[in-house]
Amino acid sequence: MTHRIRQENATVTAIATDMTDHHLIAQFKGGSMKAMEAIVDRYENRIFTFGLKMCGQLQDAEDITQDTFLNAFKYLNSFREETKLKNWLFKIAATACIRKRRKKKCEPDRELSLESFMNKDGTFETYDIPDGSDDPSDKVLQAEMKSVISDAIKTLPHKYKLVFNLRDIEGFNTKETADILGISIESVKTRLHRARLALREKISHSYREGKSA
Repeated sequence: MTHRIRQENATVTAIATDMTDHHLIAQFKGGSMKAMEAIVDRYENRIFTFGLKMCGQLQDAEDITQDTFLNAFKYLNSFREETKLKNWLFKIAATACIRKRRKKKCEPDRELSLESFMNKDGTFETYDIPDGSDDPSDKVLQAEMKSVISDAIKTLPHKYKLVFNLRDIEGFNTKETADILGISIESVKTRLHRARLALREKISHSYREGKSA
């Protein structure tokens, strides 16, 4: 019952958000500067956080946020709302992230091979990851795990990090993520699966090292 109520509440919130965005877009196309400011207020923090998670540098995140809104307002008059405003903004932000990385001439994106996560018998390793949810009062453990997870995400190859952040952090579904990145649904599923395996391995390894220290 509680889960269903949460789903219904989330649906109502999403509909309200879409309607608000629709009105803001219409007002912007009518020449309203306040609508522009309202759009920035609604999405600036999310875009900045996404840029920071992708690049790890404040200046890069600020550049990505600025590029996203400059491009958004440049083309918003021709935006036909065939997708949600949020999705469109994240598509621009993801492109800005990719462009930023290319400018830095980073090393090529390496592949995460499934074989690297398999046991010799062809099965996948079972990773032991601590769960602090049974003891909500243990803020220290939760803070430590949050730091470990954040550090682990940073080590992912760029294209896997993009998919993981969009799917598991920002909450876009598989099709939305595919549309934002301009890749196939199967590519999203493959990259997400491998990213999750890599993260579980790194988190488990970090936890085992902590216990043996």
